[in-house]
Amino acid sequence: MIDWLNQPISLGGIATTWLEILGFVTGAICVYLNTRQNVLGWFFGIVNAVLYAAVFWQVRLYADMGLQGYYFVTSIYGWWMWKFGGKSHDGVRVTSTPLKLYAVFGFIFIVVTFSWGFLLGHFTNASLTYADSALTVASLIGQWMMARKYLENWIVWILADACYVVMYFYKDLHLTAILYAVFLALAVMGYFQWKRDMLGKTAKEL
Repeated sequence: MIDWLNQPISLGGIATTWLEILGFVTGAICVYLNTRQNVLGWFFGIVNAVLYAAVFWQVRLYADMGLQGYYFVTSIYGWWMWKFGGKSHDGVRVTSTPLKLYAVFGFIFIVVTFSWGFLLGHFTNASLTYADSALTVASLIGQWMMARKYLENWIVWILADACYVVMYFYKDLHLTAILYAVFLALAVMGYFQWKRDMLGKTAKEL
């Protein structure tokens, strides 16, 4: 089974594997459903995390591999928050990120990026240590913000996904780079859909 998933194939001239293709499909479904605030997106997020942990291990992007474990856990958390979170336990709704959290996010981003990048660079054979670490930390923050339904999570994803496209093309993960270009487009769409939803509910309350 593992050998079959890792068998090299050509998809429209793009070198890839069935493992990467399955990651592509589940990832696209996950993000699309998240833009629609459909709780099933978290199920596909769990499956996608397992698949891409294997993909990134093979190309020595260890920070991204570790990130998949976080995605696995936060997908369970996100499902619970969207289903049972909030004061009335009927699911959280879209809100703006509290201003006090921006300083926390900035501190976490700087400290963890440089610490993780240093450790990967000195104790592993990881590739693109600081770039990989920075994008990993941004993704950690963005994923948690999405689970809480903070609107600005999409801005974090827009910036991160644009950088990921470049990094994955550089690492010859061409299909994954295309996937992140799709993620980028979906993140833009998600931002405007969530903002429209938030403003609509605010107007109803007034």
